[in-house]
Amino acid sequence: MAEVVHERRAGRRRAWWGWSATVLAGVLVWSVLLAPDRLFRFTPAVLLRIPLEALAVVALALVLPSRRLRVVAPVVGALLGLLTLVRILDLGFRAVLHRSFNPVTDWRLLGPAAVAVRDSAGSGWADAALAGAALVLLVLVVGVTRSVTRLCLVARRHRRATAGTLGGLGVLWLVAALLGAQLVPGAPVASHGAADLAVTQVRAAAENLRDLPVFREQLAAHDPYASVPADRLLAGLRGKDVVVVFVESYGRVAVEDPAVAPGVRAVLAAGTRSLEDAGFSARSAFLTSPTFGGVSWLAHATLQSGLWIDRQQRHDQLLASDRLTLSAAFAAAGWRTVIDVPSNRGPWPEGERFYRLDRTYNRYDVGYAGPKFGFAAMPDQYTLAAFERLELRPGHPPVMAEIDLVSAHEPWTPLPRLLDWAALGDGSVFDGMPAEGPSAAEVLGDAERLRALYGRSIEYSLDVLFSWVTTFHRDDDDLVLVLVGDHQPAEIISGPDATPDVPVTVLARDPAVVDRLAPWNWDTGMLPGPRAPVWPMDAFRDRFFAAFGSAPVPPGPSAAERPR
Repeated sequence: MAEVVHERRAGRRRAWWGWSATVLAGVLVWSVLLAPDRLFRFTPAVLLRIPLEALAVVALALVLPSRRLRVVAPVVGALLGLLTLVRILDLGFRAVLHRSFNPVTDWRLLGPAAVAVRDSAGSGWADAALAGAALVLLVLVVGVTRSVTRLCLVARRHRRATAGTLGGLGVLWLVAALLGAQLVPGAPVASHGAADLAVTQVRAAAENLRDLPVFREQLAAHDPYASVPADRLLAGLRGKDVVVVFVESYGRVAVEDPAVAPGVRAVLAAGTRSLEDAGFSARSAFLTSPTFGGVSWLAHATLQSGLWIDRQQRHDQLLASDRLTLSAAFAAAGWRTVIDVPSNRGPWPEGERFYRLDRTYNRYDVGYAGPKFGFAAMPDQYTLAAFERLELRPGHPPVMAEIDLVSAHEPWTPLPRLLDWAALGDGSVFDGMPAEGPSAAEVLGDAERLRALYGRSIEYSLDVLFSWVTTFHRDDDDLVLVLVGDHQPAEIISGPDATPDVPVTVLARDPAVVDRLAPWNWDTGMLPGPRAPVWPMDAFRDRFFAAFGSAPVPPGPSAAERPR
């Protein structure tokens, strides 16, 4: 008798655990199918919807023979598990880069993203977080696969109850679809988000394949400036030091968003006054960047090449080509060409070849012995001081340089302070400063604090740049500065509807240089107004060449037009 009672209790426990596992499996699958496409739509209400994909899987379980279902269910589960992984990546890309995850080329960005996390948060914490995230993703994919399999088999065993539930939910789905019902804006009750994501990923992969020959043709097309003789190329800048400065995350939000702009606008106004007192003039506008929130090198390549580089695939094709860039044009015209990228960790031979660079500087070869500031290997002030010391010594040849200022890189903390330039030394004077601000972990997800820190980081980078000009080049008629943002900051700062526009300024003391910019109709000063011109970033190269060089060479006659 005792054995019978024990067996009954054991059976009830098994049944309880079985139904608990089924309920948990249903909650997991229901949740991943209803995950919205944007982080700001994550509310409990999104789970009160009906996923079309769940209805389709259950219907499949009802119509397939049991033997075949045991094979098909795990395959369907594995596909949904992989789609869940893609959904998570897509959410991250939309939140940071303002675009969907691209399944063909964006896998290669995960490595640089991990490096950026380590640089921003420290290798110990970051490695633990990355390892934990990888483990969670693996468990999630396996869990979704097993959950779908379990649900299909349970649905098959309880066909009558499942068919009734399926019919009722199907009717509700159809009614909600016809009415366009939404509990959360942008998230319809009649959900088909997972199917939409799958279709989007397939289309993106196909579009990438189609774009390969399209961009190959653009690279092979006639370049009107590639044949301009070197002695005429950029003749209007002969003898000048031309410095292109990219300020990290310096987007339109920095000069227009009420929560961020007041401090930045005050710095720009003060900078305009101090530069004008030193005899400099500035013209400003906006450029539309090909990237958003990160992947800065796409913006750099677009500005330099005059081609729209909006994906890693195009960047790889570009660097394998002989496209004329700003740096290469200056090199051909006799300038010494330099690039300083403090985020780089080592040599960059493909960049040196493509951009025709005489010298590249990274974080390890400018003599810095101070602390890191989050992502930034060194403060922007040290970056400019090292460039001044290494490249702009008295009697130097004309230099064309690209310099990346990265103190305003996410997570925008901690920040250094502007110091006396003569006191910088090897940078050890910055010791202790990182502890003066909050760590990345302290402000993670706190939008209000992050927006304030972002604004202060842009103010710092601009203050440093203005101070460098007025300290070292106050009477320098040969300095021409192009200041440009690489992209807008991430969505947590910019908001979900921000454009990809970034400010751009050309600054010079020589009136002859500024006069050549008159046809551009840019705003006077360092601050572009709300009605300032907006150019696509790939238009800058040709308009810069047109302003400071000779007329472009037209394409030659076609084979049919050439004299025999």
